[in-house]
Amino acid sequence: MVGTPPRLERGSGLPAHVQIERWLLESISSGELAPGDRLPGERELAGRLGVSRMTLRQALATLERDGVLVRVPGRAGGAFVAEPRIECDLTGLTGFTEQIRRAHLRAEARVLVAATVPAPAAVARALRVPPGSPVHEVARVRSAGRLPLALERSYFPDLPGLLDQDLTGSLYTLLAERYDLAPRTAVERLDPVIARPSEAADLGMTPGAPLMLIERTAYAAGGRPAEFARDLFRPDRVRISVRSGVTGPAGP
Repeated sequence: MVGTPPRLERGSGLPAHVQIERWLLESISSGELAPGDRLPGERELAGRLGVSRMTLRQALATLERDGVLVRVPGRAGGAFVAEPRIECDLTGLTGFTEQIRRAHLRAEARVLVAATVPAPAAVARALRVPPGSPVHEVARVRSAGRLPLALERSYFPDLPGLLDQDLTGSLYTLLAERYDLAPRTAVERLDPVIARPSEAADLGMTPGAPLMLIERTAYAAGGRPAEFARDLFRPDRVRISVRSGVTGPAGP
């Protein structure tokens, strides 16, 4: 339960909704509010703060946009403290399973598609095979603690027996141990997109909600293409990071 609200400073130059946001953020960082805790109803909380419900809603909307709160409609709903976002570091070409393990969570996978299909043009270019030649398509919903985090759609060369393997674990480990195709390097591109109805259904979201698309071509030793993927991440649950550094002479 949220503690005693602060006395908002009028005429300080800091809008009331910003002061409310800072108070709630401090309550979460101090542990006074924990993930899953429900805030008081809007009418009650606005009254305790001495502000209009419109001002309170402005603060809650900002925190929801930033992934700090989750608002659930309905009589049993309300505003809840969100689980912290999981950090996914693209720097070291670490697969989803390992990223989730580092966050001390258990990675889960639900296979949606596992089929041999004719290579579309973009897939053929990435995997360096003739258009229309057979490639393996694997689509999975990746979760942690039963919470959907990402929708992965990967294409692989026509590797014998790939689709007969267990596809719920790390596919990179499978590529390395069975086919000697451990990904060593990758080219990745990030684009913000919105969830189409089928994607939203798979991820438990509302159609039109924001997603982060990561398009990746991974290469094994010697530059052999091992995977072409288009992964959709929920930005309210996953934060993407990349480490960088200067490897040559500094510019002007």
